[in-house]
Amino acid sequence: MKRRSALMNLGGLVLLPSLGFGHGTTNKKPALRIAHITDVHLKNELGAPAKFVKCLHHVQQHSPKVDLILNGGDVVFDMNKESIGAIDDQWKLLNDTMKNECSTPVNYCLGNHDVWWNEDSRKDVFYGKKYAMDKLQLSNPYYSFTKGGWKFIVLDSVHLDIDNTWYIGKLGNEQFSWLESELKATDPKMPVIVMSHIPILTALLMIEDNVVNKWTMLGGDMHTDTSKIISLFYQHPNVKLCLSGHLHMRDKVLYNNVTYLCDGAVSGAWWKGNRRETAPGYGLIDLYADGSFEEKYVNYL
Repeated sequence: MKRRSALMNLGGLVLLPSLGFGHGTTNKKPALRIAHITDVHLKNELGAPAKFVKCLHHVQQHSPKVDLILNGGDVVFDMNKESIGAIDDQWKLLNDTMKNECSTPVNYCLGNHDVWWNEDSRKDVFYGKKYAMDKLQLSNPYYSFTKGGWKFIVLDSVHLDIDNTWYIGKLGNEQFSWLESELKATDPKMPVIVMSHIPILTALLMIEDNVVNKWTMLGGDMHTDTSKIISLFYQHPNVKLCLSGHLHMRDKVLYNNVTYLCDGAVSGAWWKGNRRETAPGYGLIDLYADGSFEEKYVNYL
């Protein structure tokens, strides 16, 4: 009996298995080694501080060493409807841990759990995203930078809904226009990597247990403006890789020569073991000068 291939091809959409990805051994010129850690959900319970320290040490012990850590959001356990005291404690724990245990540069993006939706605090100066932005020293929730010959674009995919009490995955008109301008202003020979918290494109919503006869894509689980974004990327072939988290599971989708990689979660199932078949871990990615890359998912526990 022939073995079924693990590769599923749906038109132009290619779905690949969840672990052990890579592009083969290469003699290409290395540009950067990055670690993508996401959904840490740090709090002083469930053994989370010690496990996060173990993760940070694991990241920093690779050879060749990791040059940069990308933190994909949901940095603390939860700011939703928490008191200011609880929020302060979570962020103090994060800042103390990073100061004492991590010497590698880190760039952050915002996750939905990094937004404060305490209904009694709507008039507070820190309501919404400002508190987390101040703690992460972000002047804007989306930004770009260059390093090692690559351009990094960090998006804010947590779009506050009309009543400001919940969110959907979306850029909004202002941020989308900024993204268009950023890509247009980038040298077409410079490879681009994009990081968002909520996946721009993922296959993971197809495996939920309550799926019966059709798939329902919830606006909080994947970007609602996916078509618009991938059409923009199609105009810029130097966009090579999009990183995300949010779903705490690992998958890889290749569409129009752009790789969309959802990199599990450092916290796994919110510090209670595996999230379905995905163990707690992080992405390890080697970027090359020619715009290619190799990547794998690393279990650190």
